[in-house]
Amino acid sequence: MPILLWGGMTAFRDHPDEWQRLDWRLLLHGPVTLYCRAAVLVEHVAWFQSNSYRIDELDCTRWQSAREFHEDVARVLGFPDYYGKNLNALSDCMSDIEVPEQGGRVIIWRRYDAFAARDPQAAQGILDTVALSTWRFLLVGRRLLSLVQSDDPRLMFDPVGSHPVSWNPQEWLNAKRRA
Repeated sequence: MPILLWGGMTAFRDHPDEWQRLDWRLLLHGPVTLYCRAAVLVEHVAWFQSNSYRIDELDCTRWQSAREFHEDVARVLGFPDYYGKNLNALSDCMSDIEVPEQGGRVIIWRRYDAFAARDPQAAQGILDTVALSTWRFLLVGRRLLSLVQSDDPRLMFDPVGSHPVSWNPQEWLNAKRRA
């Protein structure tokens, strides 16, 4: 029997087949998931592509400041011209992005560690804002996930959206993130 959410839509069915899905397993631990090894991220992106997910990628190495983040995210996610380029505006515009009913949407944050090293407070705030957007979409049966790639296997964040930012299941152990 499916779990009905507001509006009569479901994000997942309450069935063992669903519990094996990658999106289910990642969202079970939170809306933002860390990746270190390129091969694991490539494998997971391929899964999302084969399951009708829309994929957006952000290159975080280019961001020297939060301003540059806001310019890039507005371009990649198609925010309107009036986007206010702050976390409140990010929250508002994230609520309006298209998350397909079939599959969902994945945002890949490549080299987020580079930006987090430059502006840890902004990096944390961005992930928290994105996490809250994920929960809002889940309430209406839509799936939005953030895959945060880091070259730093020790990268950590405070909990976002009241959930910790966890490593993906294949790199959960520290030893699994070493080449």
